[in-house]
Amino acid sequence: MNNHEITRFFDSKKLTAKDCVRIDFKKREPLYGFFIDAGDYEELKNKNLWRIVLKTNETIWQKTHSVDFAKIFNGTEITKLSVS
Repeated sequence: MNNHEITRFFDSKKLTAKDCVRIDFKKREPLYGFFIDAGDYEELKNKNLWRIVLKTNETIWQKTHSVDFAKIFNGTEITKLSVS
């Protein structure tokens, strides 16, 4: 998916950072996580890179809001997004 498709998904669903999303990939198992808006959000978005906190790290991230608990994924590897 390109950055416009991913942005359009969030705009059409009116999702926030608190909404968990199922993320399907081309070459790996689907993940559940949250797309987060950190300080470099616009720069990463323009490069089709997305900072995602996995569902397993949700409670820790909500307490600290540290980007250390997020991973960066390339949007071209994402095939489908859906609300979980």
